[in-house]
Amino acid sequence: MSAKKGLHLTLKIWRQKNSKTKGQFETYKISDVSTDSSFLEMLDILNENLINDGKEPIAFDHDCREGICGMCSLYINGRAHGPDTGITTCQLHMRMFKDGETIVIEPWRSAAFPVIKDLMVDRSAFDRVMAAGGFISVNTSGNTLDANAIPVPKEDADKAMDAAACIGCGACVATCKNGSAMLFVGAKVSQYALLPQGRVEAKRRVLNMVKAMDEEGFGNCSNTGACEVECPKGISLENIARMNREYMSALVDQG
Repeated sequence: MSAKKGLHLTLKIWRQKNSKTKGQFETYKISDVSTDSSFLEMLDILNENLINDGKEPIAFDHDCREGICGMCSLYINGRAHGPDTGITTCQLHMRMFKDGETIVIEPWRSAAFPVIKDLMVDRSAFDRVMAAGGFISVNTSGNTLDANAIPVPKEDADKAMDAAACIGCGACVATCKNGSAMLFVGAKVSQYALLPQGRVEAKRRVLNMVKAMDEEGFGNCSNTGACEVECPKGISLENIARMNREYMSALVDQG
């Protein structure tokens, strides 16, 4: 029985020293890549080859490699997280590519996500948006209640959990032609707005988070729905509509 043939690929990878310098694509050849390996494992192999040749390895973000943390964000062949649906880059496998294929690999492209180096971008803007209002003041620490002490309709609970599935990878921003973060912010607003514990400061939260989003330089929603399509967790556009309703209600109450 013959051994399984590996892939021979051409990689066009964005190289950039830092956010202040001009970047460019550089071309690399890699051979005998197992179709069972993940995309990040392929990059690991490439970096090993570069190091062995005395060259600087490619910087890219990664952490859990289980589709949980969202750190591994890459723009691959014109798609956020690559040519598959409902996955992060670390869950993308090389069987999605063909032998001899050219793969173009870029960082997220957004003014709010400046390049740190090569394929790594600074997504701390998301952290600042969340810090602006993504919390609850209800004291739940050390004050555990029975699960049914505060009745929550199952439909609301399910929608809140769906919104909370957002991992903050930024695929929505990278995919949107305007670099909008409304799907991300909508998810973070919704996960609290749908639950009674989050209603205490709901109006202040949505006002502060939308303000922070705008200050960070994210664009406006383009209404194309590309963000929902490329989101690895399938966050629904309904969350943007909910955020808009929460925001308008808060503005009216604010006077």
